[in-house]
Formats: sequence, C-alpha cells, structure tokens
Amino acid sequence: MKKQFQFGAVIVAVMLLAACATKPTPPAEAPTPEPAPPVETAPAAPQKSAAELEMEAKAAEEELKRQQLLSEERIYFAYDSSAIDEPSRAIVEAHSAYIMENPDVTVSLEGHCDERGTREYNLALGERRAQSVQKLMAAYGVQAKQIVVVSFGEEKPADPGHDESAWRKNRRAELVYKLK
Repeated sequence: MKKQFQFGAVIVAVMLLAACATKPTPPAEAPTPEPAPPVETAPAAPQKSAAELEMEAKAAEEELKRQQLLSEERIYFAYDSSAIDEPSRAIVEAHSAYIMENPDVTVSLEGHCDERGTREYNLALGERRAQSVQKLMAAYGVQAKQIVVVSFGEEKPADPGHDESAWRKNRRAELVYKLK
C-alpha cells in the first residue's frame, strides 16, 4: 500500500512538471470591439392622470373607512331605546355589505341591556335592539337566512359597574360572526 501511495505521488509530480513545461502562448491581438446592439427596455408605465390618482386615493380612503367600521362590532343605544343613531347606521351598513359579499357568513345579533328594569322587560328590550339591527340589515339587502337574533337582556354585561358609564356600555347589540 505504501508503494502504491509513493507511485501515485510520483505520477502527480510528473504531471505537474509537465504542465509547467509548456510555453505560454503569446496573447492574440485584441479584436476591435463591435458596437453593442441597443438595449431594449421595457416600455415605461403610462403616467396616471391627476384624476386617476385622486380616484385611487379616494378608493383607498373609503376602504380604510370601511375597515374601521367593520372593526366596530357593537351598536350602542340610548336608555330605554332601540333606535339606531346615524353613526351606528354607518357601522350596520358596512357590516351588511360584508355579509352580502360573503354568503358563507352568518351573524348573530345579540341584544343587551343595562341592569335597570325587570328581567322580562330587559329581555324584550334586548330583542327589540337586535331586531332593529336586523331590520336595517334587511333594508340594506342582507338575506334573512344569514341573520340570527338573540336577546341576553341584562345577563351578559360588558361592564359590571353600577353607574351611567357602565350602563352606557351595556345598552348594545353585538354582531357575532360565524361561518356556515
């Protein structure tokens, strides 16, 4: 084995010496460079007009507003009322559009009240609040099969306090989404 290694080493050395013994070739004259063909560039994107840019900005602003409205999942009510105020109507409208765009989605409208009033009265008021949202959604075009109305009355307060600040948070209808 030692002899094979020595023999291999001798062969490698001979090959290296043979490679070094060759004369270098003189450099050939550099050819005259030919002019490079013109580089084709992609056509520039057409410039958008001010009106198009304004329309895009307005559409982006409207989408941001819609997303902000969709992040609101509670509709608040005045004391002893099931009337929906204007700011809340915008929230219901945004949710209605979302539900119509997504036929696999159902929404549970959960009506709630503050602790004042009898249990029976608050269950009925919670149902009226949820039904108010349901009626408005139907007016915006949401199918009845995508809406479920539930009343919890005073049973699930958002704020357990016993003052106007807590009661204001508890007078609400919540939108709870479910996939079919």
